[in-house]
Amino acid sequence: MMRVDERGIDAGAGVAVAAAAASRPRPRMSPALAGFAGLLVVLALVEAAVRAGLIVPTVVARPTDAVAAIFTLQRKVDFVAATLATFAMTTAALVLAIFVALPAGWLMYRRAALGLAFEGWLAALFAAPVFLLYPLFMVVFGRTWLTLVLMGFIPGVIPMIIQIRAGLLGVSPTLINVGRTLGLGDRGIFWKIMVPAAAPAIFTGFRLGLMYTLINIVAIEYLLDFGGLGRIVSDRHFRFDIPGTYASIIAIAAISITLNWAIGRCERRVAPS
Repeated sequence: MMRVDERGIDAGAGVAVAAAAASRPRPRMSPALAGFAGLLVVLALVEAAVRAGLIVPTVVARPTDAVAAIFTLQRKVDFVAATLATFAMTTAALVLAIFVALPAGWLMYRRAALGLAFEGWLAALFAAPVFLLYPLFMVVFGRTWLTLVLMGFIPGVIPMIIQIRAGLLGVSPTLINVGRTLGLGDRGIFWKIMVPAAAPAIFTGFRLGLMYTLINIVAIEYLLDFGGLGRIVSDRHFRFDIPGTYASIIAIAAISITLNWAIGRCERRVAPS
């Protein structure tokens, strides 16, 4: 019988372990961290280009100046309160749109005639510049927060309804038949099978709704010189405060990122893992 030295066995085992560790895929950078790193690189390039004179500072502010302007604006115009106002109005319009879009999209799915009749009209309205109706809303509701919320609600609810209907129509009939085989009723099939299966399309509609809601609210704030960040953008623009203008844009982007993150968290809870 062949005898093998224990040291040879240990050495061979060590080599095998080392080879397995080398062949094991290394953890990659998370998408969020990669995106943040890419953003930092872009900002560093912009900073260098402005300092070198390749970009005119009266057109694009240095990122460091824009960040510093946030603290300056807080002393001048209460920047934090304006940011919270835009965030609150966007959230209110978004939540209202979701509560209206869910039953409307489901009804258009359940009633095929309604879906065929109104989907084209909704698509046409979605492409229209709804924010131009703000004078009508000012006549009815006045220069108030309600006007801003409703002007954000209308363009936000339309893509949600369209996407909810499309998502429900895309659910495989096989999944529904399996649910009926397991003894689920219509309500159980809807919440336990159809909603998770349609979640990608539904939450895409939520993200589209958020985008159009935020854009329209900021646009109306800008036009009316009333409200939160849109008013500050208008004020800083007419005062030729370029860093302050970009600081306001940074805050608007932060609102979008925060609400998109919240929608993503909800999607991970609803969608099947």
